[in-house]
This record gives sequence, structure tokens and C-alpha cells, in this order.
Amino acid sequence: MKKIVLIAVSLLLLTGCASRFDSNKTDESTPNSNNKVIIPEYKISGDNYQSVLPFLPSKSRGLVVNNLNSRTDLEAFEEGLMEVSKEAFPTDRYYFREGQFLETDTIKSWLARKYNAAQLTAKGLKEKENLGLNPIDDEVGTVTERNEKAPEYLAHILEQDYLIKSEDKVKPGGISIGLALNSVFYYKEVVGGDNRSVITEREKLLAEGKKIADEVIRRIRSDKDIPNVPITIALFEQQSIGSVLPGTFLAYANVNKGDHTISGWKDIDKKNVLLPSTEADKNYHGDQETFLNFKDAVEKYFPNFSGVIGLATYKNKVYDNLKINIPIQFYGKTEVISFTQFVAGEVMRTFPKSVKVEVEITSTNGSEALIIRTPDKDAPFVYIYN
Repeated sequence: MKKIVLIAVSLLLLTGCASRFDSNKTDESTPNSNNKVIIPEYKISGDNYQSVLPFLPSKSRGLVVNNLNSRTDLEAFEEGLMEVSKEAFPTDRYYFREGQFLETDTIKSWLARKYNAAQLTAKGLKEKENLGLNPIDDEVGTVTERNEKAPEYLAHILEQDYLIKSEDKVKPGGISIGLALNSVFYYKEVVGGDNRSVITEREKLLAEGKKIADEVIRRIRSDKDIPNVPITIALFEQQSIGSVLPGTFLAYANVNKGDHTISGWKDIDKKNVLLPSTEADKNYHGDQETFLNFKDAVEKYFPNFSGVIGLATYKNKVYDNLKINIPIQFYGKTEVISFTQFVAGEVMRTFPKSVKVEVEITSTNGSEALIIRTPDKDAPFVYIYN
């Protein structure tokens, strides 16, 4: 069995900060800003972005929680957009900051339905206020007929800013925009009634998402308060309510500085698969068998839990990442330590070295331990929570 490394990581290091910082830089990342920012000298790893201090929350903070169907979708959306951004904005040159240009009211107005002429008149609105990016509800027919004909495709818009250092200044270097799309749109026939749903096939969802993306880029470029920098825009398909699988990004496009249109899209071949599952048994039988061997070993050692669940990720059809959750019945800290050491050893012994494996051990008290095995390491990182 490989040597197991137990490391207690302080909050300071987990956030990528250390006791030394880069010299203060003038912040030109937002309009008319003369504030100073601090760039932490250290970051978690080479493939993560450094953030600048002080922390500025997104101008649309909180909207994403309300607009996405689950926490797993939320995490996949935010982290996935950051991952997509690394092509245009590499981590060795750019710094991350939450979106500072698209305000809450702006995003809300864009997420609304577009109005027809009669609806604008009835609402007392002008055409310049007709900003909704979702289809018009012509109000002809039953609620079900109307939503079947024109479901809302766009669920949320996420902005991420990428800053670049130039001499003694920090300035905008790029913007990433994520468009979360509804694979399933939910509506109610009557207020307070049960949810009804409309499913949109992926091909149609992609087509509608690309139309929306064209208009988002046009609006951003026409806003003089938003810097003229490269933009990455990506389409995210969120899962249905109650799904155990997170959504995935489907495609992205890079728009050069000065360009007002999208010239081409790149597909993202990424798939999440639940382990164990019928789909995994059919399409990824060998990987499921390996997971079941791990699951059996854990059950023999520690039967007091409700089940081991895994989420396998395939990028470009290659097994890339595995996240495992093991819920246990907590009996004491020494038992957790012993069990964690055993699981870490099984992770090293069982799974292919090319796959990143993350294991979270939980109880009714919350998180008990975290194990991370990366392909470039001979021993796992193991952390046991106090």
C-alpha cells in the first residue's frame, strides 16, 4: 500500500493566500476606479486562478442560486465556466474576479420574455425596454399550449472577469459569459399548482442558445461602460429538478477584442455518469466493475453507511475524473481516521492512475474527511476535519 499523507491545511492556504503579497496595483478593472488591489503571491496550484484583494462580490450576486435547479448545477456552472475560460485567459497571466459589469437589474431584464407590440402598450413600456431574451408568450391558447410552443430557454447569465497586470496597473483582460439553458422548462398552469414541464432536445437547445449568445455579445459590445476586451461565451445545459447528475457545458466561442459577432463555435465533449447505474453498466462496463470492486471493499470494512455513490466524468470520451461520496454512521474520531486511511489505500490500489479521484466521507455531523488522488502524485492528499 502506498504511503498515506495526512496534511492539515489552514484556511489561509486553502484560499490561496500567504503572508507575502505582490505590491499594490491600481485597480482599473471597473469604471472610474482608483482603488488599490493586492495580488496574493501564492495560489493553490498552477491550474487555478489567483484572485485579487479586496474581494468584490458579483454585481448580480445571489441570482444564480435562485435561477438554477440544484446546487450541483450551480457548482458545475460556475466552475465549468472558469475551466472553459482557461483557453483564452491562461492562469499564468490572468487574475480572477467575479463579474462587475452586468448588474442584477440588467440580467433580470435579459432573462425575461420578450414582449410583442400589444404587450408593450398594455404594460406602458417602450421598445428600448423590451430586453427579454426568452421567447414571446403570445397569450393565445391554454397555459400548456403556450409553454409547449414557446418554453423559456434561458435560465441564467453568469459573468466572470479576468484581469491582467500591466506595469503598476491591474486592468480588464477578458470577460467570460455563461448562459445556463433549460433542458427542462417548468411552469404552473395555475398559481400555486403543481409543476408542469417542457423538455427541449439538445439540438434545439443549442440552436436557441447560440441565437441568444449572438444578442448578448451585441449588447455587451454596444455598452460603453464595458471594456472592449476578448469575450468567451459558453452554453450550459442544466439538468432537471431532482437530478443527481450536474449539468454540462455544450459549446463555447471566443470573441476577439473589437469583434461584435461570434465567428464560430467549439463543441465541448463532456459527459457525467452516475456509478453504479444502468447507463454505466451498458456504456462504461469496465469502469463500473472497478467502482463496484471499490464499493465492495468499503462495505466489507465498514458496513454502517447507506451506500457509496460515484460521479464519473468523461472528457472527449476519456475517463477523466471520479467523485465519490461515502456516508457513514459516526461513532468516534479514531474510527473515522482508521476508515479514512483504509479508503485512501483502496483509492490508490483500485482506480487507474490517469483518473483524478476525490472522495468525501460524510456523516450526519457533516464532512468528516476528504481524500484527493491526482494523476501526478504517488500518494493521496488526505484531510480529516476537526
